[in-house]
Amino acid sequence: MLYIIRQILQPLLAIIMSINMMIFPVTEDRVPEEMDQVQNVIYLVGDGMGPLHLEKAKQERNISLAMDTFEYSGRSMTRSQFNLITDSAAGATALACGVRTINGYVGVFYYDPLRVESTPKSITELCIEKGMMTGIVTTDSTSGATPSGFSVHTDSRNNTEDIDTQQMASDIDLIWGCTSGYVTKEGCEENGFTFVKTYSEMMALEEGSRSFAQFDHQTWGVEQSNPETPTLSQMTEKAIDLLDDTDEGFFIMIEGAHIDKHSHSNKDAEMAEALEEFDRTVAAALEYAEKDGNTLVVVTADHETGGIKQNDDGTYSFTQGSHSGANVPIFVYGSDTFLAKDEVVYNIDIPARIAYSLGFGKEDIPYENFADWVKYVISAYEQL
Repeated sequence: MLYIIRQILQPLLAIIMSINMMIFPVTEDRVPEEMDQVQNVIYLVGDGMGPLHLEKAKQERNISLAMDTFEYSGRSMTRSQFNLITDSAAGATALACGVRTINGYVGVFYYDPLRVESTPKSITELCIEKGMMTGIVTTDSTSGATPSGFSVHTDSRNNTEDIDTQQMASDIDLIWGCTSGYVTKEGCEENGFTFVKTYSEMMALEEGSRSFAQFDHQTWGVEQSNPETPTLSQMTEKAIDLLDDTDEGFFIMIEGAHIDKHSHSNKDAEMAEALEEFDRTVAAALEYAEKDGNTLVVVTADHETGGIKQNDDGTYSFTQGSHSGANVPIFVYGSDTFLAKDEVVYNIDIPARIAYSLGFGKEDIPYENFADWVKYVISAYEQL
């Protein structure tokens, strides 16, 4: 019986590996070898934000966007390992770890979800190893898919207890977002975090401290009903001030989660308001980078939500309540080599380019290492 299985699997594996190599060329071959070097990175993710979300928000709120002032902009192609449409878990894994995985997986190889052999190293972990300060800020729960992609490794985005436990035990300096079920003050303080619940407590934090924030859930638009729950831009300004406290530099990922949430429910006004607040956050990051002169700002999205289209009368409307496979925007400030104007990149290339910009080499960067998958499959095959 085993002989028959081996005979069937051998040609099948060869076909699968050949197709995989054609569809997913190795990331390192697509990343420029000469990159402008920076000390700090501010990585902003507008969850669910497609290019027409920007146009819809500008039209409905009669505003201009800081994102439109970036000299370098292009598009990012999103997908997960076996699906043309990614979810936020696989999308965050691509943006953080430089690998594609299966929808629902967070920070794990699609062929090794239980972490039997290894996990892909995130850009956050690389920066920690370099001695940089690191932070994660979100308007979602701290266990949400996007912050999880930058902070943990687990086989399901729904493993809230595992995610919360890993985050509370992590070496990240700052994790801020909405409440998550298994995060406790005691658990945070055991690992040296100051536990934060309000805007006042956040503003009282001093440089050199590590903090874990659990704010109340709100709509996270421009105006908050509870003044003790900070907006995304307020969190960002304070977080950068705290992280800018070392000669080794800092890395921070900032997520505007409610562009996606309001797009799922096709709430026009709420989505536009959430996007405007996200853009205020981009403006705050850009202002810091312009003054600092040694900071890379990257703005992108994990996927598009809502299938926004332009109507015959020039207005914009949602066409669905789910994710789409549309390309998403990417904007870059602080480097002339990171992105060519109007360049289209794979989402998995973005963390590799960030790593190069921070001085990491090919042996360090997170990228989709097809050779590891081949070794894993061959090893499993040989055990039959």
